[in-house]
Amino acid sequence: MINKIGRRSDSLSLISMDRTSSFSRHEGKPIRCKAAISRKAGEALVIEEIHVDPPQAYEVRIKILCTSLCHTDLSFSKLDTGPLARFPRILGHEAVGVVESIGEHVDGFKQGDVVLPVFHPHCEECRDCKSSKSNWCARFAEDFLSNTQRYGMASRFKDSSGEDIYHFLFVSSFSEYTVVDIAHLVKISPQIPVDRAVLLSCGVSTGVGAAWKVADVEEGSTIAVLGLGAVGLAVAEGARLRGAAKIIGVDLNSDKYELGKKFGITDFLNPTLCGEKKISEVIKELTGGGVDYSFECVGLTSVLSEAFASTRTVRLYRFMRLLSQFSTIPMGTGKTVILGIDKHLAPTSLDSFDLFRGKQVCGSLFGGLKPKLDIPVLVDHYLNKELNLDSFVTHELNFEEINKAFELLEQGKSLRCILWMDK
Repeated sequence: MINKIGRRSDSLSLISMDRTSSFSRHEGKPIRCKAAISRKAGEALVIEEIHVDPPQAYEVRIKILCTSLCHTDLSFSKLDTGPLARFPRILGHEAVGVVESIGEHVDGFKQGDVVLPVFHPHCEECRDCKSSKSNWCARFAEDFLSNTQRYGMASRFKDSSGEDIYHFLFVSSFSEYTVVDIAHLVKISPQIPVDRAVLLSCGVSTGVGAAWKVADVEEGSTIAVLGLGAVGLAVAEGARLRGAAKIIGVDLNSDKYELGKKFGITDFLNPTLCGEKKISEVIKELTGGGVDYSFECVGLTSVLSEAFASTRTVRLYRFMRLLSQFSTIPMGTGKTVILGIDKHLAPTSLDSFDLFRGKQVCGSLFGGLKPKLDIPVLVDHYLNKELNLDSFVTHELNFEEINKAFELLEQGKSLRCILWMDK
């Protein structure tokens, strides 16, 4: 385990060094550094020396200060079939770093800036990026197969034998240096500790954003979070900050209740301890008819069905002569937000009458956040001592111990493990 306070101050001292002299010797040239390479599906990552090319136009090369692990990294490390199964590859997409050098046509970034690489693009120029209706990026978001955003399969990484190494989600943070397109880069305040800023690259932002942007949780509302990993707990944290009256956490691991309390969980349910009742039935009993918002954070169609069934319906008195033969009309008012994706992309089936009478279900990509606009807002909430990021960090290790971090994540012992690049 690493001394957290010492490591944090070391990283911040790096940021404050002379920006011009510290990186000038590498500018425009390849850099040799260490990276953790995934060589084969299911096998441990290998620490190797690689070459990282200088950035091209609209790209930035950054020095990674620290990175963390997400279940997506774990899933892709085991993926052995399909177009997304590529090896050798540098995984990692939650990180924070400093700008080492910039390519042509790069505005808004300079050497020494503290930056967050984000897997979800935000070009700021397309119709969708300019719209307030979603956080989609019509220019870049549909490309999941390229190595680099504007240059297709061109890689910025080579191993010691000169072989290209695949990128991952346009970030590849399991490397001391990486090259990122400016559409995937967010400048942040250097005042936030880097081992907290790293959490905003993916999981925490996704969860908090889902509660704030997608569901727009109101004060006094009731919510259910199905799946209490980092994303699910971040949903609870977002709902807590919005003043939700009841936050029900659902997970197969009963130990998650004590942890969940730190993020606002008021009630906890373990589906295996509910007897013959479905989890949606127990939630309805707890809330007198269902929650205002439910969040599916597991990625299973069966869980989605229960999340949808657990949301609220009310009965309204007849309001049309056409329906005068009924004394009341059941109307759905609940909203279900999907944050997990079934790994087999299995179809789902929902009650069409529930949808007809007003219940809603919607997806949530990166919590509905526009990275360049919304991540700095989350940083401010942390600096104002409102957003709880500290409780997400359960382990801190040296970068060379990355395989141990994967083991902790797979065993369910780690929420977020910070990997420090600099010893």
